[in-house]
Amino acid sequence: MDRRDQMIIEELQKDSSLSQRELAEKVNLSQNACWRRLQNLREAGVIEGSTVRLNREKLGLGLVVFMMVKTRHHSSDWLKTFRRTVLNVPDVIDFFRIGGEYDYMIKVITEDMNSYDQVYQRLISAVELDSVTSYFSMEAIAEQRPLKLG
Repeated sequence: MDRRDQMIIEELQKDSSLSQRELAEKVNLSQNACWRRLQNLREAGVIEGSTVRLNREKLGLGLVVFMMVKTRHHSSDWLKTFRRTVLNVPDVIDFFRIGGEYDYMIKVITEDMNSYDQVYQRLISAVELDSVTSYFSMEAIAEQRPLKLG
């Protein structure tokens, strides 16, 4: 991946709705050259689709919660059940296995505290967890920032 590929990715991270012509102009390439590079980046797995950023507040999704989970269980059966349970909750936006004091971090975006409690109840009724500590976001200072390249 060279600097021109990085420029294409940087522009798409800012606005993935750019037309082929607009993107080519921004990175100073012909449309055909830009298209070939874009196809190569997709085929290499560097670009994995494109998404739309939504304004969660305008959609009534005003509560962001970071669930920190500890468990005593690490068997493959428990892990399969836990992963399946978490991934079947539509309010779960991000889900990480982490190192440190906690074993997992789950980011939940939902309507309100009652909706979050339903997520919490669903998780604790499906799998045994040692502890769950929830942190509630008061303000999103930086969210969905572009990845640093090069």
